[in-house]
Amino acid sequence: MTLRFGTDGVRGHADSELTPELVTALGRAAARVLGHGPVVIGRDTRVSGPRLEADLAAGLAAEGLAVDNVGVVPTPAVAHASATRGVTGAMISASHNAFVDNGIKFFASGGRKLSDEVEAALEAELDRILHEDGGVEPVAGGDEDSTVGAAWVDAVVASVPEQALAGLRLVIDCANGAASAWAPAALERLGASVEVIHASPDGTNINAACGSTHPADLQARVVASGADAGLAFDGDADRVVGVDHTGALVDGDHLIAICALDRHRRGVLVDDTVVVTVMTNLGFRLAMEANGIRVEETAVGDRYVLEALARGGWSLGGEQSGHVIFPDLATTGDGLLTGVQVLAAVRGAGQRLAEAAEVMTSLPQVLVNVRVAERRPDIASLIGPSIAEVEAELGARGRVLIRPSGTEPLIRVMVEAEDDGAADRAAARLVAAVEDVAGVGG
Repeated sequence: MTLRFGTDGVRGHADSELTPELVTALGRAAARVLGHGPVVIGRDTRVSGPRLEADLAAGLAAEGLAVDNVGVVPTPAVAHASATRGVTGAMISASHNAFVDNGIKFFASGGRKLSDEVEAALEAELDRILHEDGGVEPVAGGDEDSTVGAAWVDAVVASVPEQALAGLRLVIDCANGAASAWAPAALERLGASVEVIHASPDGTNINAACGSTHPADLQARVVASGADAGLAFDGDADRVVGVDHTGALVDGDHLIAICALDRHRRGVLVDDTVVVTVMTNLGFRLAMEANGIRVEETAVGDRYVLEALARGGWSLGGEQSGHVIFPDLATTGDGLLTGVQVLAAVRGAGQRLAEAAEVMTSLPQVLVNVRVAERRPDIASLIGPSIAEVEAELGARGRVLIRPSGTEPLIRVMVEAEDDGAADRAAARLVAAVEDVAGVGG
């Protein structure tokens, strides 16, 4: 079978879908489409990582490209190497997924994610290669290049003043992933006292009840330790969420809001504009409006945020999940960089994280996935009158978003309102309208 590129590369079950044949063929396709080498390859801590690394390297080498294996590093370290060295980058990771999955995402020379057109060309070339005869000889692993991770850490540390976090007591959750060997020392270099949890990867415990998608352990540890704040990364450390000293979660919307306000006050928020996706909470939009900051909206996916930032020349964007992008500092989302930028901004304002996060109040949000008989990309227009009625009742402090899944027969119904009851009632009405028009799937 041929996997297709999603919003962040190719991803699937490490054994049954990302087979040696397919990954080797993908390496050959990448060599043909993305051009000359060398190619920098990094991976997270999954047990399947070394095998996929070898398979991908074999495909690249078969087409005459040199390979620079850099071992376990965060995704932004690979992007940084791609940008600074002017080479293609490849990261082997399934991000926040469980260890049984893995994935491969590429960065074009310059550290940028691939466009839809380039990914389509990769898919077409991959299809051709899989129908060719002949195998590829395996490639013996060489020494790993440790300078890639170190250079990335140096860049993150240099993004804020020396000792910018001096005196801060932090707890960080490394998700038993790629941040484990890198994030603690970077934060200590900036003056913070760092307690580390979930930084003992064994190949199978990445993201397991820990990290940015499961921050409960971090929330409890921050309170128990009397720490000033906490940071939780995902498996490949390209996203982060925060925890304040009370144990309250500070999600990506709040992190972006803190940075937007900081940059606005310092006069470095280009065009006083911030880029977010349609899933960003209405409370964020209201807070930005109150502070004279314009919000540009994109489809879901950090690649679309990146495209909008490049198109407009803007300087800040991201997603609720904790993918935050600073185009003047990095070419992709970077959890460690985001954490450093947020904490430095909070310290610079003489605040605690809890106080800074009060810049916005998240409105209650209800999200319902409605399984329907068949995919209906036109669903919003079909239930237009119902949407209009609900929006009129919610007014300026409510929001409706109806969108079909890109891969499944699902309609995603999202409602935000001033209180939970209003959101629940509005969502129920819209779900009923969807089911009435589109039918119910099995």
